Amino acid sequence: MRMIKPNVYAVGVIDWDRTLFDELIPLPDGTTYNAYLIKGSEKTALLDTVEPELKEGLFENLIEAGVETIDYIVAHHGEQDHSGSIPDVLTLYPEAKVVANEKCKNTLMGLLHLEEEHFMIIQDGDTLSLGDKTLQFLDLPWVHWPETFGTYLQEDKALFPCDFFGSHLADSHLYVHDEALVYEAAKRYYAEIMMPFRGPIRKNLDKLAALDIDMIAPSHGPVYDKPQFILDAYADWVSDTVKNEVVIPFISMHNSTRTLVNHLVQALIDRGITVKRFDLTHADIGKLAISLVDAATVVIGSPTVLTEAHPLAAYAAILTNALRPKTRYVSIIGSYSWAGKMPKQISGLLTNLKAEVLEPVLVKGHPKEGGFAALDRLADEILAKHTALGIVE
Repeated sequence: MRMIKPNVYAVGVIDWDRTLFDELIPLPDGTTYNAYLIKGSEKTALLDTVEPELKEGLFENLIEAGVETIDYIVAHHGEQDHSGSIPDVLTLYPEAKVVANEKCKNTLMGLLHLEEEHFMIIQDGDTLSLGDKTLQFLDLPWVHWPETFGTYLQEDKALFPCDFFGSHLADSHLYVHDEALVYEAAKRYYAEIMMPFRGPIRKNLDKLAALDIDMIAPSHGPVYDKPQFILDAYADWVSDTVKNEVVIPFISMHNSTRTLVNHLVQALIDRGITVKRFDLTHADIGKLAISLVDAATVVIGSPTVLTEAHPLAAYAAILTNALRPKTRYVSIIGSYSWAGKMPKQISGLLTNLKAEVLEPVLVKGHPKEGGFAALDRLADEILAKHTALGIVE
């Protein structure tokens, strides 16, 4: 339990040991489940709870803060890493009302089997007085679920945006102490969770611009006591600006596709293009996601398994398609022995991308001179496309 503003306390828990989130997202640095206690002169509010398995840590912090009564539990988001301990908190503080918008209420009733009587429904812009402290509620849809909202503590100019601006980072520091470390963690978080919702995030950033924000306290990771750092980062990530970078996720069974990839990597480097190469047999998909945030071009490399793409290459395509990066160009390279349907299959898995598909390079067997020449032409085309975008120095 640590105070972040007068009578405002961080009461969440650090999960040092978690390595996978949603059974999908690697967590190389653990995470935190942030909850915040606001003691007003008349009422007390708890903003979010924690992952149910770690609820004892939350309860210990509430006891340390001397909490005898909780009047309101503000549930910003229905996902269980924030809401999962609400039933247990209600058992300890049965007089509390769960403050949520209508969409979040319906989510919580479905996930946690809470009854209608537990809720106090709020709408965008509503305020709630705790006496000398005032909560203002702000709908922040699609960061990253449709029901998400945030709370602005008016007197302290503190924003509690739930997952918005978060980072999966287990850290003993309450505030950002190493901007480079937090930037990388926050960009990973954005890439894996927020990137599909660039459009809504832009609108929500515009909405927050009207507020005088002195502090941002997200639901994961450290608190931003200098919030412009993360506001500027998000403005860059959600912009349409891309960089002179090519991301190449690939898999190779007998080194034919690897040979193609290595040739293309060098050809791009020779043309002054930054390359980020990921061997899918052991790649960190979080780092792959981070690389997709800014890259102008993605090239997927795959051998042909039976008649179609290697499953790991198909997975990379599905992941890229789900994350919806602002990538402008995509292509496919690879090899086959007796059937060459792989490029068509992979391109069919990328339909969410608003990207131009450049001519694939597919070779039969191990690459020969003609295949290498085709890769050089692809590199030339990528350079021309990047130059037209004005991103080549």
